[in-house]
Amino acid sequence: MKEIIEAAWENRSLLENEKTKKAIHLVIEKLDNGTLRVAEPTENDWFVNEWIKKAVVLYFPIQKMKTIEMGPLEFHDKIPLKKNYAEKGIRVVPHAVARHGAYISKGVILMPSYVNIGAYIDEGTMVDTWTTVGSCAQIGKNVHLSGGVGIGGVLEPLQAAPVIIEDNAFIGSRCIVVEGVKVGKEAVLGANVVLTASTKIIDVTGENPIEFKGEIPSKSVVIPGSYTKKFPAGDFQVPCALIIGKRKESTDKKTSLNNALREYNISA
Repeated sequence: MKEIIEAAWENRSLLENEKTKKAIHLVIEKLDNGTLRVAEPTENDWFVNEWIKKAVVLYFPIQKMKTIEMGPLEFHDKIPLKKNYAEKGIRVVPHAVARHGAYISKGVILMPSYVNIGAYIDEGTMVDTWTTVGSCAQIGKNVHLSGGVGIGGVLEPLQAAPVIIEDNAFIGSRCIVVEGVKVGKEAVLGANVVLTASTKIIDVTGENPIEFKGEIPSKSVVIPGSYTKKFPAGDFQVPCALIIGKRKESTDKKTSLNNALREYNISA
């Protein structure tokens, strides 16, 4: 499949071939059932399967627009919606919408929300009201995406990594995580934290600040902050994210989360 996808990526006329179309459809089916994924964990980090992202992009031009009717609801799109939630063990509250080609594991709860093609949501995760999980985003086990969270998608440019939220993380209300940022295991983001590839992430727990970009370390407790930056017009405050503590090893994950929210007086 990889060779066929790569060839079609370089020569779009190959999209007319049935062999190419079948390969693309097979990739999307495997994304939908979780046997393929755009990014997968390795021993020390994550590996991004660029050719699978290419297959997702190539899926759009070979699909035709059609009307999708579900009871009184009507849609007009190229991508069908996921089905058979009951047999998959997924709870879906109206009006949650997930596109075909997104994998959603058993035990996931979708409140009224949106999950785009290529995304992967692992077991036991809560996707709360008005949350968006963008294309190819990777969400781990037992993650809580609170109300109004925006998890960015990425199909183009293809060299960009997808957003990754690792196991047992808590993402507070109205947080935005985009541009391939990785949130480590058991991390806690307080409400309104915005993370982009260029956002300064500053650990302020020690005597001297330590800066990160593009990644929240595991178990970090994070709140919105700002720092002073000089511009030609003067000094102004620029948003950043502040690491103000760690979830403790001495308590289990649920208790640790509750303690983190209480001890650091974080809005969730």
